[in-house]
Amino acid sequence: MKDMVIYTENLTKKFGDFTAVDNISFSVGQGEIFGFLGANGAGKTTAIRMLCGLSRPTSGKGTVAGFDIFRQSENVKKNIGYMSQRFSLYEDLKVWENLRLFGGIYGMKTKEIASKTERILHELGFEKERETLVKSLPLGWKQKLSFSASIFHEPKIVFLDEPTSGVDPVARRQFWELIYNAADRGITIFVTTHYMDEAEYCDRLSIMVDGKIEALDSPGNLKTEYQVGNMYDAFYHIAGKTTRNDH
Repeated sequence: MKDMVIYTENLTKKFGDFTAVDNISFSVGQGEIFGFLGANGAGKTTAIRMLCGLSRPTSGKGTVAGFDIFRQSENVKKNIGYMSQRFSLYEDLKVWENLRLFGGIYGMKTKEIASKTERILHELGFEKERETLVKSLPLGWKQKLSFSASIFHEPKIVFLDEPTSGVDPVARRQFWELIYNAADRGITIFVTTHYMDEAEYCDRLSIMVDGKIEALDSPGNLKTEYQVGNMYDAFYHIAGKTTRNDH
């Protein structure tokens, strides 16, 4: 595998007697598009919070961008990007102001922020929307801008939590073109989605069931293993074993 950007070994998170994440072990390489799937309550969000340095694991090992998630969580946060389905931009700021703000948050120099802002506006075709308040943009445009803001500082990895939820199919395809471009530049993509057509776009998929990783392979290999023609049917075979539906 390419240089590992994420590594976990028996990573576990308990809340009292409840084990939300149960001894998961996997690694993700540089520039890989890694799909992290599971039914609601499988433990995906809890796992992501540990990997992002937002929640301390109960036990196990883990590194993200070369930093230990137990002892170096602040370094982890500085070297990742994050975008959630809840939309992370500032609605009352203009398009260019949002990009400038994110650059400042990540400690980039003013000149670098200015030149990169112009480049991203051009790449997105947003030059005419430069002065537009974010709250006035269509949802698909907001999500593309949010993704660009999340990787503005060229992190080693970006976590995308249901990034295209509620977005129309055309905008979703455009969003995935941005993902491919980022991966081509060496940024690792760690993405959760409920759209199984998007799962097909990933290099590899992990499918969690009741806190454990039940399957981990390429979409093609998983379809072959379960003798199905699409990822929806493969996911149904694997995730249908769940016995819980929360967390």
